[in-house]
This record gives sequence, C-alpha cells and structure tokens, in this order.
Amino acid sequence: MMSFVNKMAATLAVSVMATSITIAADFKPVLLYDIGGKFDKSFNEAARNGAEVFNKETGIAYKDFEPSSETQYEQALKRFARKKADVIIAVGVGYSVAVRNVARKYPKIRFTVLDAIVDLPNVQSVTFKENEGSFLVGMIAAMKTKTNKLGFIGGMDIPLIRRFEKGYRQGASYIRNDLTFVRNYVGTTPTAWNDPIKAAEMARSQYSRGVDIIFSAAGPSGLGVIQAAKEKQAFAIGVDSNQNHIAPGRVLTSMLKRVDLAVLAALRSAKDGSWKSGHTVMGLKEGGVDFSIDAHNQALITDDMKVKLADARSKIISGALVVDDIAGSNAGH
Repeated sequence: MMSFVNKMAATLAVSVMATSITIAADFKPVLLYDIGGKFDKSFNEAARNGAEVFNKETGIAYKDFEPSSETQYEQALKRFARKKADVIIAVGVGYSVAVRNVARKYPKIRFTVLDAIVDLPNVQSVTFKENEGSFLVGMIAAMKTKTNKLGFIGGMDIPLIRRFEKGYRQGASYIRNDLTFVRNYVGTTPTAWNDPIKAAEMARSQYSRGVDIIFSAAGPSGLGVIQAAKEKQAFAIGVDSNQNHIAPGRVLTSMLKRVDLAVLAALRSAKDGSWKSGHTVMGLKEGGVDFSIDAHNQALITDDMKVKLADARSKIISGALVVDDIAGSNAGH
C-alpha cells in the first residue's frame, strides 16, 4: 500500500500540475501579424519565431491573426480586446492608428506595438535602429562590389524604409567614396510589402544597369530580389530574418532585425508582471539589429572584412561613430 507520505507527495504533485495548467490557461496572449503572412521568411516570421520560443518555454499557447488587408487591423484588435486578452502584440506600422483607437477604448488591456510609437498608458512601443544594422551591411556591400554600383529596393516608401537606405548608403560610403547608388521603392501602399514580382522586375533592371549587390528592405517582396540575384548570378542582401539559406551563395548577408526578441520580451514580461508601457528602442547596443554569417555565406565574408565590421560595430556602440537617421523616421514597417 502507498504510505501516507507518498500519498501526500502524489497529491501535492497533482495539485502543482493543476495549478500550472490553470495559470497557463488563464494567460491569454495574442500576436497580430502585418500583411504578408506569418511564413513570409521576413518580418512576420521573425515575430512568430519569438512567440514560438515563448510557447516552448512555458507551454502557453498564443492566438494569432493574419490580416489580408489593413482594413482588418482595428477589427482584429477589438475582437481580441473584447475577449480580454492579457497582451496583444501588433506587428508593424500599419497598426499604429488602430492600436491608438482601440487602446483608448480598452484601457485595461495591454498592447505592444512594434515599429510605431503610441503614447498611451496601456501601450508599449518598440522601435529599432535599422540604420545601424543597415550601416554594417552597407560596409559589406562596399567591400564586396566589383562594379562600384550598389542597389537598394525598399518596400513601401515610408520614413522607416528610408532609414534602412540612409544607413546602407552611409555604411558603404564609410568604406569608399567612389560608389554609385541606384534605388527603387515597390510602392506607396501596404501592398508594396507583398509584391515579389514587381520587386524582382526592379532588381533585374538594376542588375542590367551594372549593379552587382542589392539590399532589399521590402518584407516578402524582397524574395523577388533574391530570386533575381540568383538568376543574374549577382548578390542580394536579405532583411529582418536570416535569409541566407534562400539562395546560398547569392545572399551576401542579411540585416537582422530582432523582432523575435521584442515579441519574446513582451510575452515574458506580460506573463511575469514586469510589462511596462512606454517606448523602447533596440539598436546594436541592445542586440536589436545585426547582420548574419552562417554556413550559407561564410565563404563570402573574409577575415579582413570581419575586422573592419567589428571595429565599426564597437565604435557605433560606444558612440564614437554616429549613424545618421532621418527626420520623422520613428514610424515603422
């Protein structure tokens, strides 16, 4: 027969398990993606990766939503707010007005918005110093180009994407001053994030004009740039997530924007009670941006390049090297 002590231990174990299940069931996080879907190999997928890490850590499931148009942003926020979600994470600048409107109506619900600033007591805003990460990939492009012509293809023409371009140009010019830059933007509406066919056409045009490296800050549209680089045997630079694997040897590097870390931090803090409203900025110093080296591109980045990149990185972090920003660029993708 089971001893009294063993019975008590078994009862306690069941009790602890039941309590943890209740806590997991009681915490209701939500992740709302931007247009392009959660498997876009870019911005949205980085956000999903952060939520997946949280799920593995805690066993807590999260609800998510993939909008097909910007008209669904506010509807989705309201729906989850009415269901009393514990934290709603909205990914992208398209949500800024919707978050402001809904957060005012539901002051007891916590909202985290990435790439936009909403100044309300129940909203946490997280933005990134994309110009700092772009500076480093600009350096890489300048050290690798053989034609001295570099390209940039942005998604939607908004201040944030011009921040990517600004940093990229400055980083390239930090290495050499004899470069020519060619740029295009896919469009001026949110559909620009999800048009890889148009982006590929722009990339082919740039490559035909002598550009041999293109940095695309265009979300899922950037997949078209990578495809064109593969066709033309030229180089592309990926963005947001590590895209080196998409065309090994043709993706020179990827400018990482650690949306995954921002999502994970928001979820962890909302769960443990340390979540705070206000504005957080993630740059090189905070680990919010970087570039990727892995098995798919390590042969393309020489030791000499790494030394120069490490020097620039330390100078940016210390403040000895200031990467330019642009006025009004606090609104994001």
